[in-house]
Amino acid sequence: MSSEIGLWLCVLSLAIWVILLGFWGQFWRCDQKLTTQETDLPMLSPICAIIPARNEADLLPVTLRSLLSQDYPGSFTVILVDDSSTDGTANVARNVAQQLDKSQQLHVLCGEPLPPGWTGKLWALHQGIQYAQTLTPSPDYFLLTDADIEHDGLNLRCLLAKAQQEDLDLVSLMVQLRCESFWEKLLIPAFVFFFQKLYPFRWVNNPKKTTAAAAGGYILIRRAALVRIGGIQVVRQALIDDCALAQAVKSARRVEGAEDTEREKLPISPTLSSKKGHIWLGLSPLTKSLRPYASLAAIWEMVARTAFTQLNYSPLLLLGTLFGMTLVYLVPPISAIVGGLTLNWVLAATGLSGWLLMTIVYLPTVRFYTSSPWLACCLPLIAFVYTLMTLDSALRHWQGRGGAWKGRVYSRG
Repeated sequence: MSSEIGLWLCVLSLAIWVILLGFWGQFWRCDQKLTTQETDLPMLSPICAIIPARNEADLLPVTLRSLLSQDYPGSFTVILVDDSSTDGTANVARNVAQQLDKSQQLHVLCGEPLPPGWTGKLWALHQGIQYAQTLTPSPDYFLLTDADIEHDGLNLRCLLAKAQQEDLDLVSLMVQLRCESFWEKLLIPAFVFFFQKLYPFRWVNNPKKTTAAAAGGYILIRRAALVRIGGIQVVRQALIDDCALAQAVKSARRVEGAEDTEREKLPISPTLSSKKGHIWLGLSPLTKSLRPYASLAAIWEMVARTAFTQLNYSPLLLLGTLFGMTLVYLVPPISAIVGGLTLNWVLAATGLSGWLLMTIVYLPTVRFYTSSPWLACCLPLIAFVYTLMTLDSALRHWQGRGGAWKGRVYSRG
């Protein structure tokens, strides 16, 4: 009886991988990418980049320099919001701008104390957006980006060209995460793989699908779209703020026949059409995050910070996730090994088939990160580690330690 149950579980796991391979938005192909081929700009729209920065003095000499050096002929300003840094972040930023002779292009704000009901990053973004409204010219687009991002020189131009040519309200890049240490090479590609599986990029980019997601490190959003959803404050308590913002933009209805200045004055009204906000999310091999995750502990902290939040703090969803991860990722290799040891060749062949399929599905992500192809075979082990991270995330939440980031702990609002 136990062998029959094991075989049926293995068959179910194999069927799931067949569905993921052929019918789940082709998420595994890694083909939604921003290219540098399209740089024609219908309009040189004013853009304002906003960087929330908390103790980023080590990275800013590289990251801020790359942002201030963008090849963009239009009006482009950068607002860095110093979120109570203790390492001289603001002075480093000013020095970088001075060295590039672009002090007039950079505005450094001293962040105000964090009020109740906000996360630190979103509060910093809100302050930057409010300040940007006082600039001349007023920006048509906001670039919401992290302080650890090293920007390719043409990135801003290409992103705006895509937004204008395809009439997109929000364009976001999943920048290439650092993948240098052993643990980064083992675990970071899987982080991107799981994100793509959860939010297939083709579905995100399809206006007929409700799936919405963004990568918080790099978001270009139309000012009118931000006004339409009620500003950044509508997602102020979201720890997974990027996806919450994308969902708000994609689900919000557009105001037809109104200029940006008029949209600011329009509440939700009968003049709104059924046309939803269009968004796009893709990968970028050129723009990179320099945030180091050199150890297992560092990656563990990154994942455990929001994994249980993704499950909406639900014990039932947690149990379902633990069962699902075991069924999808662990049953095939266990079945293949047990079947081989017990000479149950049907079980072994079924398990090996499932293991082979998951390896094929994972391989494009491994190649995107130029890691060893053999790491694709290790996905069951990697998934097991991520399962433990998810469980730890729930335990931290129940112990009141959830959502810790840069010295702050955010509880569920």
